[in-house]
Amino acid sequence: MAITVCLAGATGWAGSELARGIAEVSDVTLTAAVSRTQAGRSLGEAIGEPGLTTPIYATAEEALTHPCDIFVEYTKPDVAKGNILAALAHGAHVVVGTSGLTEADYVEIDAVARERGRGVLAVGNFALTVVLLQKFAEAAARLIPQWEIIDYAHDDKRDAPSGTARELAARLAEVREPEPTVPVNETVGERAARGATVSGSQIHSVRLPSYVIGAEVIFGMPDQRLTIRHDSGSSARPYVDGALLAIRKVSTLVGVHRGLDTVLDI
Repeated sequence: MAITVCLAGATGWAGSELARGIAEVSDVTLTAAVSRTQAGRSLGEAIGEPGLTTPIYATAEEALTHPCDIFVEYTKPDVAKGNILAALAHGAHVVVGTSGLTEADYVEIDAVARERGRGVLAVGNFALTVVLLQKFAEAAARLIPQWEIIDYAHDDKRDAPSGTARELAARLAEVREPEPTVPVNETVGERAARGATVSGSQIHSVRLPSYVIGAEVIFGMPDQRLTIRHDSGSSARPYVDGALLAIRKVSTLVGVHRGLDTVLDI
């Protein structure tokens, strides 16, 4: 039996590429899609993929009238939490690719997911290089007590820090708290110049043309420095394989889990 999926944000940059990727595999099928701007059309018409006859709805609630195993959230932060909670209420597991949700949001979502016995896999970035960045950074944090994160994105990305950077900070916090020589709250001058404190890490968000999505973590010790960096290109194709893996594995989980490596053997 194929895994049935409802895809929210199906006509967006990442969502449309995932829809094309799903059309190429035999074990996953789309039952419904969500796009406020393309509601009433078929997904194939909207993204130029004739084989996709999936209907598009304006809201997740409408789309979820079609039963599905997995709900994939690829919309905007202001509607993402509502979509996720609606999907859990309909008995679906959830894969989250939308950035901008807060730790408090995930605490609330986790409680609902556990009550329903469903899994939520939240992935700030589905690219394999990001998974490796996270793992390498965790290893470095065990040995190096000082680091800061730089979050790069395109100039029209409204949320900051990105989901990639938030996830990285959360994972580093599970290893240890950074130990800056001068605590951030003792900054002389503009406190904002030290970036935002997220899960204990300082994050500096850059939003400029020519960037797509990038993340860099810099570790410092006396007379030595380690930089680990990921940069994505202009295509969303690198995220498809990771998203398909998440779709195939999320039903093995209960509650909120963060990061694609949750379901990878690395």
